[in-house]
Amino acid sequence: MNTTFRTTVLAAALAAAGFCAHAQAFDTSRMHRITPPSSIMAQDAKKEYYTIPNFRIGGKYDLDADPATWRNGAPGGTTLESLGAPPLKVGYIAVGTPRRNAQGEITNALIISTFYSGDSTWMYNTWYEGQPANAFSGGPIVGPGRTIDTDRFYVVFLDALGLWGEAKPSAGLGRRFPQYSYFDMVQANYQLLRDHLQVAQVEVATGVSMGATQSWVWGVMYSPSGFVKAIMPIGGTTASDGDDPVGQWTFRLGQAAIESDPVWRKTGGNYYDLPEEQHPKKGLEFMWSALQLTGYTFPVRSATPWGTLQKEVFYWQPKGDEGQTYINRVKNEDPVDYWYRNNAGFSYNINKDLKRIKARTLVVHVDTDMWLMVENARKASEQVPGAYFAHFADPGAHYGVFKAPNIIRPTIQGFIEDRFTTTLPGIDGAGGGGGGKAAAAADAKPAGLAK
Repeated sequence: MNTTFRTTVLAAALAAAGFCAHAQAFDTSRMHRITPPSSIMAQDAKKEYYTIPNFRIGGKYDLDADPATWRNGAPGGTTLESLGAPPLKVGYIAVGTPRRNAQGEITNALIISTFYSGDSTWMYNTWYEGQPANAFSGGPIVGPGRTIDTDRFYVVFLDALGLWGEAKPSAGLGRRFPQYSYFDMVQANYQLLRDHLQVAQVEVATGVSMGATQSWVWGVMYSPSGFVKAIMPIGGTTASDGDDPVGQWTFRLGQAAIESDPVWRKTGGNYYDLPEEQHPKKGLEFMWSALQLTGYTFPVRSATPWGTLQKEVFYWQPKGDEGQTYINRVKNEDPVDYWYRNNAGFSYNINKDLKRIKARTLVVHVDTDMWLMVENARKASEQVPGAYFAHFADPGAHYGVFKAPNIIRPTIQGFIEDRFTTTLPGIDGAGGGGGGKAAAAADAKPAGLAK
């Protein structure tokens, strides 16, 4: 069932049940009662917002149509205003010095899309120099003279529709919130960049994990026009439906974990009239535990003492510190927010659209990723004219994506600054019609692993 049809049916069913747009007033004063506006509240003051009135969420994007038809979202989508909520707001953090053309538009933007559970504050807190979580990425990545050099680029860390910020189910609409897609995420941020920040072109669109997935979408949507000049997806995917069985299976288990919570099963996910301590957060704990089993390599998991691991293992009735990692984590998270996030991926597939990409392309992936298989990334790179593929192994498996710009810094910095050569560490010339050598099978040890 496609997303547009599913959204329409859901809206009709809710209306029939008496949940019309004006049946329940939207209380803006309680927008952040359940989840805060930022994942790293210590950085929240740095986040700015742009309002996009009448943005249509959940519509169908025709990539062959004039991009003007996507303005304010795709046809068939639902606006938040029509449901009685405030208009869409998108959040961002910008650093660096913008350079402008004769029309006053920014010409040196580099955008960093956020990952599955993050936002602009998390990426800033981890990648920007001098921040508390720099160690997680093996050191700072963004700043003056860094891999992403703010003396050269105007760097915009982007939120993603649906989690944190103000445009999320937990802000007040709950299950009445329209089902969004990765295309909606990118289109909303395009309007932020073009209409609010006056960005004339994006030099590089990058991000890790779901941020890399959005980088792929930036490529198919906005590189044909020249708005996006280069994309560098780090550990993302071009399909999370049945074309990626491991990814689909992994996150279907996560979704089933959310839905297994007794409160969710009793309420169908409409639990917001209950006291917050009765919300179905056990299911969300279960989801995180299920995902994290393969978040790191099995040798890493196997070498970790059980007394440490049991803090990440889900228990319906934990004792002591059993499951404590995710009991603590979900205190500021909402099951419906993540249900929507998972659902956005289940029908996503742009494999047939990859040849639309006209941007310089470097695909970066972790050989040991156990969520998103490296061979899928390699195959995707082969479909993009002129694309290249870089890879490395890391015991952090999928989480190695955050360290990639430090692990293979010469390669990534060379690509960003458009002085890239195929002799740099970790490179396979994927070719894709662009003249590189045919992609080779992944080495037993990573090709050109740089530290």
